[in-house]
Amino acid sequence: MTSTDTQAALSYTSYLALDDLLAAQHPRSDEHDELLFIVIHQVYELWFKQILHEVLHLQECLEAGRTPHAIRTLRRVLTILKVVVTQIDVLETMTPSQFNSFRARLDASSGFQSAQFRELEAVLGRRDERVFAHYPEGGEARARIAAAMSRPSLYDSFITYLSTQGYKVPDGRDVTLPAEPSPEMQEVLLDVYRDDKGASVLAEHLVDFDEGMQEWRYRHVKMVERTIGDKTGTGGSSGAAYLRSTLFKPMFADLWAVRSHL
Repeated sequence: MTSTDTQAALSYTSYLALDDLLAAQHPRSDEHDELLFIVIHQVYELWFKQILHEVLHLQECLEAGRTPHAIRTLRRVLTILKVVVTQIDVLETMTPSQFNSFRARLDASSGFQSAQFRELEAVLGRRDERVFAHYPEGGEARARIAAAMSRPSLYDSFITYLSTQGYKVPDGRDVTLPAEPSPEMQEVLLDVYRDDKGASVLAEHLVDFDEGMQEWRYRHVKMVERTIGDKTGTGGSSGAAYLRSTLFKPMFADLWAVRSHL
């Protein structure tokens, strides 16, 4: 087959695998609103996939000291995150009665089982083996989450980046443990902000990222509360009660702590 034949055979539909994509929604009831629920969550998973893709590239850029590339990648992630948060507006057009019309058909399925979101949390620094309860040993999802917990987080990559820019960062951190607030690291960050160069721009974008993730968690909690109140979540989760416990927990504690001293 010539290159011309190959180009002729490729279409918008085939390139995007639209036949597979548009056939991937399988409502379990005849309720009108179930399709919206499925589409929204499938789109979330696509965005989680893209954010993971971008953050892994961001870590490579940071560790190589490529400031402009890291800034551009972070700006893309921040823009995607705004879309992710805005999607909740669409989901909130569904009333509690509309959701309850098909909720029982969800059985044990729950957003708590999103392996990609758990992987993203690990890439961003979460180190909590309790998340493995939803993923059997030997499975691909568990392996991906475990691998993310065992390698440097995004914040660790930022620390490495600072070292490439000549800052004397503390060394020897165990990347398999969550990053704890560090007075030594905060002193380095004060120098970063005083210098007001590319490193300070990246630091501010990381704060934007952190704030965006906290905003998404807050909006998610309020959406659950307005939809099911304090009922048990699907799959037996504690629903809004658990989600509230995740609020206001920063990913990059040093970047927030340092603001009291600027």
